[in-house]
Amino acid sequence: MNATLPTLLAAALLAMSTPSSAQADAPSAATPRWSRVADATIARQEIYPAVLDGRIYVAGGILSDAPGFTAHVEAYDAAANTWHKLSPLPEGRHHIALAASDGKIYGIGGFSGAIPDWRAHASVFVYDPKADRWTSGPALPQARAEGVVASIGERIYLIGGRMPVSADASHISQHADTNRGEVLDVRTGQWKRIADAPNARNSAAAAVIDDKIYVVGGRRMVTQPTGGQRPVNVATLEVYDPATDRWEARAPMPLAQGGLAAAAYGGKLYAFGGEQFVPERKVFSEGWVYDPDTDRWSSLPPMPTPRHGHGAGVVGKRIFLIGGGEKVGVGASRVHEALEVPTGRP
Repeated sequence: MNATLPTLLAAALLAMSTPSSAQADAPSAATPRWSRVADATIARQEIYPAVLDGRIYVAGGILSDAPGFTAHVEAYDAAANTWHKLSPLPEGRHHIALAASDGKIYGIGGFSGAIPDWRAHASVFVYDPKADRWTSGPALPQARAEGVVASIGERIYLIGGRMPVSADASHISQHADTNRGEVLDVRTGQWKRIADAPNARNSAAAAVIDDKIYVVGGRRMVTQPTGGQRPVNVATLEVYDPATDRWEARAPMPLAQGGLAAAAYGGKLYAFGGEQFVPERKVFSEGWVYDPDTDRWSSLPPMPTPRHGHGAGVVGKRIFLIGGGEKVGVGASRVHEALEVPTGRP
């Protein structure tokens, strides 16, 4: 992609959002409620948290100021409403995806570097909460970042994201979207291929319901007549069933939101926020809940603080939304808000 630095930044973060054909139901009578909880200790975005034993773990991320990214790790104790600083990542990363399995936290892939000099990595770091220590885990077959991860039992699934187009790729423009799917068996330490997703995308979100992986929203890079690329938001919802190794398309989101966060609670999928550049520069406050039984979306009360590149985690009856960018592009935040949802099935 031939462009100046400002254009490259826009190409990294630009997104178009258009209403999909999906219809959203009105909120139910039991309306969820937002509250403010203890803010994170540092401002960051492009984070993918994991929940383990009542704590939400956050690692790496993009900073608004130099050096532009971090190795900082902390965990939020939901019962005490407090944050605890932990041992940092072995190396700074952003867009590193966390997953909890077998009592440990796995940090998978991610980028190093500040915009536009991003380099994707195949590294996997494993955190032991009892020892407060990171070690090297089974590396990915290839470098990857901006994908989604989901943990089911002793298997961790990695789907989509961006991959380098050459071995020495070290610039944001030298990476391409992928629909590649893989699974790590934490018992054997082996990665294996699974059925690729129907569509390639990055900056999506995912959650697990009834041992199926729901992948929603995100972006794809679309080549323009000039030869440049534009990130275009997608509203797609696709569901992967590990038991059959097959994908199924479901009703898309009512709005195409890239850089969103998602979580599962009560047998439903919750999706929040995101950003776009055109036709209007905007950070989304919209939130949605999807019911797999009816294949329909309903609107939620808007996020008090619109954000993108934020992280989500569920503890008890609350969905926590951590950090993220408060303005289009880079604008990292410490904001931490929780949505208390009506009691649903486990």
